[in-house]
Amino acid sequence: MGLLKDLEDKILIADGAMGTLLYSYGTDCCFEQLNLTHPDQIQSIHQAYIQAGADVIQTNTYSANYIKLQRYGLEEQVKELNSAAVRLAKKAAANEAYVLGTIGGIRGTGPSSLTIEEIKRSFREQLYCLLLEGVDGLLLETFYDLEELETVLEIARSQTSIPIISQISLQEVGILNDRTPINTAIRRLEDLGADVVGLNCRLGPFHMIKTLEEVEIPKHAYLSSYPNASLPSYLDGKFQYEGDAEYFKNSASLFRNQGIRLLGGCCGTTPAHIEAFAEELHGLKPVTEKEVRQRPEPIAVVETRQKPGISLPDILKERRSVIVELDPPRKLDTSRFFKGAKALKEAGADAITLADNSLASPRICNTSLSSLAKARTGVQPIVHLACRDRNIIGLQSHLMGLHTLGLHDILAITGDPAKVGDFPGASSVYDVTSIELIKMIKQFNEGVSLSGKDLGQKTQFTVGAAFNPNVKSLERAVQRAEKKIESGADYFISQPVYSEEKLLEFHEAVKDLPVPFYVGIMPLTSSRNADFLHYEVPGIKLTDEVRDRMAKFKDDPVSAAREGLAISKSLIDAASELFNGLYLITPFMRYELTAELTEYAYEIDRKKTRRIQNV
Repeated sequence: MGLLKDLEDKILIADGAMGTLLYSYGTDCCFEQLNLTHPDQIQSIHQAYIQAGADVIQTNTYSANYIKLQRYGLEEQVKELNSAAVRLAKKAAANEAYVLGTIGGIRGTGPSSLTIEEIKRSFREQLYCLLLEGVDGLLLETFYDLEELETVLEIARSQTSIPIISQISLQEVGILNDRTPINTAIRRLEDLGADVVGLNCRLGPFHMIKTLEEVEIPKHAYLSSYPNASLPSYLDGKFQYEGDAEYFKNSASLFRNQGIRLLGGCCGTTPAHIEAFAEELHGLKPVTEKEVRQRPEPIAVVETRQKPGISLPDILKERRSVIVELDPPRKLDTSRFFKGAKALKEAGADAITLADNSLASPRICNTSLSSLAKARTGVQPIVHLACRDRNIIGLQSHLMGLHTLGLHDILAITGDPAKVGDFPGASSVYDVTSIELIKMIKQFNEGVSLSGKDLGQKTQFTVGAAFNPNVKSLERAVQRAEKKIESGADYFISQPVYSEEKLLEFHEAVKDLPVPFYVGIMPLTSSRNADFLHYEVPGIKLTDEVRDRMAKFKDDPVSAAREGLAISKSLIDAASELFNGLYLITPFMRYELTAELTEYAYEIDRKKTRRIQNV
């Protein structure tokens, strides 16, 4: 009869999770590779679901696309893995169940650097493999990104007339990550040609039913739902799901009441869960009318009080601005740090910046020191925020904490990888890139979390971004800077520069960009210090001339420090003609050096003003 014909007057039961069962058996690899290496295991799982009452099964191809298979070095086996999966499912079905070719979403819940064009190429390859094997329908599932799902749905609909099931995954009840209400998203998918539309993954029965209460019964398509068994727990190094089959049986009629005609399971579900659905709904007709619960109006986001003072980008439009990096100490004695913060404030620094465990070495938390420095000295702190140490949960929590403390200035950076620091075996998180972090921070400024939830207030972050002029291709560095500007960067802070030629090249490369720059200058303290920076610190390069000048005083630390200051002052002279912003980096907590350079930078302007007045 055909899948859609059956759905006209029946509730069909779909299968449950494939990966959950494979994981529970101890398989911890690319599950799709098992289509070739362990076909009997895959086929037996299909058969178990059919025996449990599934009318519809899906192929073991959720991640069988070029992009996801790259993780395992299997990207050249897209055709083999998909073809084998369809043959196994068809053999298990034996014309007793419909076989859906499954294609999973690629973008996850967080920001993604993958372009739509990359996703299109990967999707088309997998789609054609499934269509060539003659599946009964397509299942597009676990799409958190509506743009991605709409894109691939349009492609699929243009290539085939077989039934297409399109399923969205949600972080929050009733809304997508981009704040689209679920009912609106369902209608959009129906308009693009989906035959069945619905939800899968992330939510268990309770929250999925709450979401479905806001969904109208489509005019032309049918509704589907594949809930998770529960929220997972993590025990003895494994994820475990606690939801039992009896709970699923009790929720089956509630899904029916919401107009569901295709009901299956996602993460954590087993043949027992599917059997429970099948037993409870056996012989029942689908409902054709329902009362839709109206989505409540979103809580208005509160405009918070304007942060005091003027922002650094605005200062740079009006006058010279000097900011100074004063890193948190590695040890617990903070007395010198606070003396330095006070001295730099008195010298005229507009702000001090505090690194986030620079060179992947643990230091006192820069957030705590920023808050204390602001309270004790009145200095404006800029908090570095690295992507290395926190996942997207921790980053969002950290941003909320910074807002709560009144710390509104952030430098968003990728962060040095853990392997360069004191603990090379530590993990580097990197859930997001610095570009994606900038986007996240700017979304917070709209009062919206990464998952699309109202924060109740708008944050007021000003976001700086890093720029490295010490690269072979400044053109590429500028292109990356342009992406950061598109994401919301308000200004840039550069790595230290050690030659006037580089300053000129740097200025020429960025002069047409629409945001201002702070030029990095770091005083040298010794010949060893110069060599270390040049050879061992990523992103910093010194000229031979500078290293030769420092080498003349390798046995005289006082004269070496004096020479380092002289080099920095000459660079400040040159930089002041090209940039309004100077970023001075304090070496080894020797704040007296950067305090002297701060006063020197402002004295240049005062002398220039006096000369003009005397003319």
